[in-house]
Amino acid sequence: MTPELETFRDAVHRFVAHEVTPHQDRWRKQQHVDRDLWNKAGELGLLLADVPEEYGGSGGNFAHQAVVFEELAWSGDTAFGLHVHAIVAHYLLNQGTEEQKRKYLPRLASGEMVAAIAMSEPGAGSDLKSIRTSAVRGSGGYLLNGSKTFISNGYLADLILVVAKTDPRAGASGVSLMLLETHDNPGFRVGRILEKVGQKGQDTCELFFDDAHVPLENVLGGVEGQGFAQLMTELPYERTLVGLAAVACIERALQLTIEHTKTRKAFGQALIEMQNTRFVLAEIKTEATIARVFIDRCIEDVIAGRMDAVQASMAKYWISDLQCKVVDQCVQLFGGYGYMLEYPIAQMYVDARVQRIYGGANEIMKEIIARSL
Repeated sequence: MTPELETFRDAVHRFVAHEVTPHQDRWRKQQHVDRDLWNKAGELGLLLADVPEEYGGSGGNFAHQAVVFEELAWSGDTAFGLHVHAIVAHYLLNQGTEEQKRKYLPRLASGEMVAAIAMSEPGAGSDLKSIRTSAVRGSGGYLLNGSKTFISNGYLADLILVVAKTDPRAGASGVSLMLLETHDNPGFRVGRILEKVGQKGQDTCELFFDDAHVPLENVLGGVEGQGFAQLMTELPYERTLVGLAAVACIERALQLTIEHTKTRKAFGQALIEMQNTRFVLAEIKTEATIARVFIDRCIEDVIAGRMDAVQASMAKYWISDLQCKVVDQCVQLFGGYGYMLEYPIAQMYVDARVQRIYGGANEIMKEIIARSL
C-alpha cells in the first residue's frame, strides 16, 4: 500500500458502502445487481482500474484492482460480477487486436457494456478440450451453436467471450475465443438464472446459441485456433483474483469472530477467555497472516509480469481451501447464531464453497502444480 492507494481505497470504500452494501438482500431476491450499478462504478473508474487510459481504463496497476476486490470482499458482496468483467477486459487487452481493444475496452470501462466469459458446458467444466460449442465460418461471419452453463453475469451481459470449436478435428488447436454481442442477436438466448447454494445475488445463467451471429473480425486476436493458448495465458490472472478475494474473506471472518467471542458469554465468561476459543483464533490469525503475505507477493508478481500458472494455481487452491476451513471454524464459534443467515458469517459460509470450484477446480490446480515438479 502507498498513500495514493490509500486514497483510492477510501473512495472505493465509500462507493461500496453507499452503492453495494445496502442492496445485498434485494439483489439476492432478484438474483442480479441493478444494471445502473455498472454505470455508477464506471463513472468512478472502478471497473477497469488496471487498464491503460488510452483504452478507457483508469491507468492503474494490479494493486489498484486488488483494492477494489478487497473492498468488495470485505463488505461481504458476492453479487457484483466485477471480477468476470475485469477478466474479459484482460483477455482483450493482452490477446485482442488493436481494433478490438479500441472498440470494446472503453465501453467496458464506462459500464456501457457488461462482460461475461462462457467456458463451462453441461458436459465440460474444467476439461476445456471437451467443449462442444461450435463456430462455423461463413461469408457473413460465424454461426455459433451450442450451450454454456454456470455463466456469471450471464443475465446482464452485453459482450460474452465464448470458448468455441472452430475446427473440431484439430483438438486444442481448433479452439477459438469469440466476442459475441448479445443485443439484436436473434440466435442468442439467456436461460434461467440458476438457483445456487450461495452467491444468490450473482446472475449465474445458462446460455444458448442457435446460429448466433459473430462477425468475422470478432475472433479474439484475429486468428482462429489460438483460444487454448490464450486461455492458458490469461487464467493465472483469474486465479489470482480468487485467492485475493479469499484472503479478504478470511480476514473479515476473523475480525467478526473476535468481536463476537469478546461479547458472547457462556458459563459466566466471554468465549474468548476460553482456551479452545483462543487457540482456534490464534491458529486462524497465523494462517490469515501467511495467506496475506503470499497474496501480497502474488500481487507484486502480477504487476511485475512474472506471475505464472503454477504460482497462481497455488494461490487459488490453497487460499480458497483455507477460506472454507476458516469460515467453518468461525461458524462453530458463533454457535447457533452462526447458522442464521441474518449473521454475516453464515452468509460467508454458503458463499465460500464455490471458490474451490470455479476458476478451475482445486484438483486441477494441484495437477498443474504437480506437472511442474
